[in-house]
Amino acid sequence: MKNNQLELSHLEKWYWPKEKISKGDLINYYETMAPFILPYLKDRPLSLKRNPNGILDDGFYQKDAGDIAPAWMKTANIHSYSTGKIIHYLICNDTKSLLFIANLGCIEMNPWNSTFTRPDNPDYLVIDIDPSEKNSFDQVIEVARVLKEIMATLNITGFCKTSGASGLHIYIPCHKKYPYEQVRQFAYLLAGRVQELLPLTTTLERSLAKRSKRQIYVDYLQNSRGQTLAAAYSVRPKPGATVSAPLDWKEVKPGLHPSLFTMKNIYKRVQKKGDLFRGVLGSAINMKAALKAMGKMTG
Repeated sequence: MKNNQLELSHLEKWYWPKEKISKGDLINYYETMAPFILPYLKDRPLSLKRNPNGILDDGFYQKDAGDIAPAWMKTANIHSYSTGKIIHYLICNDTKSLLFIANLGCIEMNPWNSTFTRPDNPDYLVIDIDPSEKNSFDQVIEVARVLKEIMATLNITGFCKTSGASGLHIYIPCHKKYPYEQVRQFAYLLAGRVQELLPLTTTLERSLAKRSKRQIYVDYLQNSRGQTLAAAYSVRPKPGATVSAPLDWKEVKPGLHPSLFTMKNIYKRVQKKGDLFRGVLGSAINMKAALKAMGKMTG
């Protein structure tokens, strides 16, 4: 790294050997998609999942940026409640920083739900609909649609995106209005209501060993300080170079599949449909009113 220059390396390396997609292709993707993905990364600590040898390598996780950050890149020093140590996180607020992170071998971008300026107050609540190995994606869709019906009853708006892997993510705007503990408790109530309505196919049991291979995990525990999920428009280190794609709720129906959205077609989709996820960063839901409405729900 020289002064303020960004140096890219090994662009010819195959990150997806079967698909013939290179590291250079990945960096070109992030440069093209920067205007769309950066709003979901801005001021958020990033947990780095690095796959410097592509998707056939398991890669490794790195939270602390240590001395890898160039002088021009923004970082944030955040106290870890679990270890008591200070962690030096990379902050990605511009295209140059995004490409630097991609050049580290970060195929996917994993931001916090909160910003470094308000680390204890998330911008959104997240429900991760995570299937087990025997579930079909149509069953995942059923869970998402039931959750949407619950949200409609509570007069709250949620936004859906593919995980880019096997599940769906539902985001509900909170706009830093509530602390993580309160958001997580509300997410637990939502997940519990889903489980009540779909008792055979869903579970709140986190442990794979303790739950049926035919049950979908309705994960509300993503709503904790330091937890991360792949950002909207993030590529995933999966076959096909799939992308975490925001969806119109009309698309959340049988026949939908995460494999439909890839590095090669997402830009054209956004040009056509716009950014379907921007509402996630909008006004917070009225949680007090929603809780009151939830209390009136019956069996």
